[in-house]
Amino acid sequence: MTMDGVSVFSDHICELGEGPSYDPATDTLFWFDIVNGKLLEKPLAGALKVHDLGVMASAIAVIDADRQLIATEIGLQVRDVKTGRLTLHTPIEADNPVTRSNDSRVHPCGALWTGTMGKGEEKGAGSIYWFFKGELRRLFSGITVSNSICFSLDGTIAYYTD
Repeated sequence: MTMDGVSVFSDHICELGEGPSYDPATDTLFWFDIVNGKLLEKPLAGALKVHDLGVMASAIAVIDADRQLIATEIGLQVRDVKTGRLTLHTPIEADNPVTRSNDSRVHPCGALWTGTMGKGEEKGAGSIYWFFKGELRRLFSGITVSNSICFSLDGTIAYYTD
C-alpha cells in the first residue's frame, strides 16, 4: 500500500513491537514482538521472516555473520543465525520471573548497555546493566521502564528515560 509517498514496510502485527536494529552488512532490519517471543527479520529488498524465540526478547546486536547477541527475559543469549538456536551467554535477572529485558544500545567503545523492567511495569523493578568483554555490571537500579538508552557523540555521556 502506498499513499502520498508513504508505504508500509511490514504488515505483520505485533502485540508489542520494539527494538528495531539495522544491520548494514546484510541490509536487514530486525525488531521484536516482545511479549510473543518473536524476532522479525526483513531485508530491505526481501521478504519478512518471523523467528519464534520461545522467550521474551527486546534487543539484538550482531556478533558476526553467524551469531547475534539477543537480550531476553533471562539474560543475554547467543543466537545461531543458521539454526535459530539460543544459548544462554550471560544470565541477567534469570531468577526473577517479574522482569524482562527492554531497551539496549551498544556504546561507542563496544560495550552493551541493556535494561530490564517489570513485565507488568512494576515500579522500580528494573535496572540498567553494562556488559563488556564478558563482564556484567549493574549501573542503575530502581528503574520502572528502562528506555531510550543513547550516548553523546563522543560517548562520555549516557542518557536514558524512565
